[in-house]
Amino acid sequence: MRAVVQRVSSGCVEVAGRKVGAVRTGLVVLLGVGKEDDEADALWVAEKVATLRIFEDDQGKMNLSVRDVAGAVLAVSQFTLFGDCRKGRRPSFRAAAAPDRAKQLYEEFLRALLAQGLNVEKGEFQAHMELSLVNDGPVTIWLDSCK
Repeated sequence: MRAVVQRVSSGCVEVAGRKVGAVRTGLVVLLGVGKEDDEADALWVAEKVATLRIFEDDQGKMNLSVRDVAGAVLAVSQFTLFGDCRKGRRPSFRAAAAPDRAKQLYEEFLRALLAQGLNVEKGEFQAHMELSLVNDGPVTIWLDSCK
């Protein structure tokens, strides 16, 4: 499972001009599910997202998690994180999970974030989405649960 985690001052996702999720201070997480991923991967990534210390404390050091700052998470599924561009000009998505399995693990990831006590917003699985965000820092972290 792969995640791009961005610290944001705001984030919003729309589908067909309709806002489906939005956060203020918090994280935008783009989540890709691979063929080999399972529930353990979803739980590992969710725990990492909830506890990453990437928010600044009073001394300006990254010592606080999204929970510590009472932030929220906007989670958006993105199979293109498994795009392989090593050959040719068009990415291959063979390493991405099939949609049914990806949706199941994306939802497991969401449940695990909620179980961590976080406020969670989400995109719409398999929809064409427009995502806007203000990356605070900028701070962007790449997570991969590769075994």
